[in-house]
Amino acid sequence: MRGTMRLIKFSKREDYGTDWYVQVLYSKSWAVFQGCLSWCEFPGWPYLQIRFGMGSMLDIIFSVYKFGLNFGFFERTWNWGDFLEDIDWGDEEETS
Repeated sequence: MRGTMRLIKFSKREDYGTDWYVQVLYSKSWAVFQGCLSWCEFPGWPYLQIRFGMGSMLDIIFSVYKFGLNFGFFERTWNWGDFLEDIDWGDEEETS
């Protein structure tokens, strides 16, 4: 099921604010469109980033105060579950 393309997925993540995600025509590795709308607990300066390449055909990030908007076309799939599983949290005891 690795190469299976799916139609649409909505998800929500809470961590110092709330993020709402949408993925359209996506697989485990790639998505045709991904978007994120976020509301952060901490205000920030206005920010705009437009990026081409590096795992994305087009990626735009915009934020002002506590509001954020991010969307990308033809880019690597955002997947917090796989990302968090790969982190070494240091829970295991070291052997000498």
